[in-house]
Amino acid sequence: MATNTVGLFDAPATALAAAGELKGAGFDATSIISPIPLHGAEKVLGEKKSAIKRFTFFGGLFGMLFGFSLAAGTAVLYLHPTGGRPIITLPPFLIITYEMTILCGILATVIGFLVSARFPAMRERVYVPEAAVDKFVVSVLCSDDEHDRRAEEILRSAGAEEIRRLREED
Repeated sequence: MATNTVGLFDAPATALAAAGELKGAGFDATSIISPIPLHGAEKVLGEKKSAIKRFTFFGGLFGMLFGFSLAAGTAVLYLHPTGGRPIITLPPFLIITYEMTILCGILATVIGFLVSARFPAMRERVYVPEAAVDKFVVSVLCSDDEHDRRAEEILRSAGAEEIRRLREED
C-alpha cells in the first residue's frame, strides 16, 4: 500500500530545500503545497510540460476538417444550379472552415485545461488543512516502509516541524 509522507514547514525556503533533497535522493512523486505562490518551485521540482497546446492544435485541426467537410458535403448533397462552375469551391467554404477551426480549438482548449488541472478529481489527493493557512507542506509518495523511513529522515534533517503519514486507499 502506498503512503504519502508529509512534512510541515514554517518557512518556504526550508520547504523548497527539503523538496530538492527528496528529488536528489531519487523520490519522483514529490510535491509542494503552499498557501502562497512559491518562486523557485519549478527549479526544484522541475517544470511540467503542458498538454494544453496539443489539445488546441488537434481541436483546431478537427474543426478545420469538420467545417470544410460540412460545407462541401452539404453542397454535394443538396445540389444547386451553378451555371457550369464547380460545386466545391474554396472561397465560400473558407468562412465556415475558419469559424469551425476557432470554435473547436477553443472548446478543445477548455477541455485540455480541465484535464491538465485534474478537474474533476478522479482520485483522492493529499490535503493538509494547515497548508491553506500558514504552513508549507512537502509531500512524497512512498511505495514501501524503507522509502518511507528515508523520506522521513530527509524531511527531519531539512527542519520539518511535524511529519505525518497519509495512507492511500486502493
